[in-house]
Amino acid sequence: MARCGLRLLGILGTVALLTSCASLPETQRDPEDPLGPYNRAMYKFNTDFDNAFLKPIAKGYKWVTPAVAREGVTNFFNNIADVTSAANNLFQFKLSRFGSDVGRVAVNSTVGVGGLVDVATNMGLPSYKEDFGQTLGYWGAVKSPYLVLPLLGPSTVRDALGRGVDTFTNPTFYINDGAVTWGLFGLQAVNTRADLLTATKILQEAAIDPYTFVRDAYLQRRLYEIYDGNPPPQAYEQDIGGGVSPPPAPTAPEAGGKGKTH
Repeated sequence: MARCGLRLLGILGTVALLTSCASLPETQRDPEDPLGPYNRAMYKFNTDFDNAFLKPIAKGYKWVTPAVAREGVTNFFNNIADVTSAANNLFQFKLSRFGSDVGRVAVNSTVGVGGLVDVATNMGLPSYKEDFGQTLGYWGAVKSPYLVLPLLGPSTVRDALGRGVDTFTNPTFYINDGAVTWGLFGLQAVNTRADLLTATKILQEAAIDPYTFVRDAYLQRRLYEIYDGNPPPQAYEQDIGGGVSPPPAPTAPEAGGKGKTH
């Protein structure tokens, strides 16, 4: 149940943004980011917290932990995520993908030593990583305001709700030992942050406005994921405020990807 407490941060953030935006005159709101004042404030808070605590810990973790061990930790949590992905592929009636996810979990949890080794990919079982935010998008909730969650970072209102639902398909939610649950969450957060150290450096050096860059990249990626790698041009026009431009057309479709209709 300790894991559930963390999800409340998202709810508290939503309450805060509704309060802040309700007091903001309509004429001062950015149509491309209607929750912008709250989002920028939360983005700054998250960045300051990251610079003060999470980034230094991640650097230390990367320095003392061999690359092969970090890869094993990443594989372990990816294996857990495949359980959630399987559930969401079932919710979307993508039965072949559901079967692939179930197969990945079965193979990696056994032959892959509890998920530490990704054997399934080498066996031709691709990883899809569907979540409930994508499921909501699949069933029509494509348009959703951008939302920065406390500590958890970029999201949308749709995806924030999806995170809460995905909690119940995450096997770690059902661990009764709070110390183990929080330990796993902390390890995942630090390991993920260590994997992103290089990307963060590039972002800080290249982006004139990191907040806008992260926002647009997140919204663009989510559209790409909702439509399985093949979003129609009108999907970008329908996105919140129309502020996300479509990426260049790919030279070849993503393996296994196909567009959705709503």
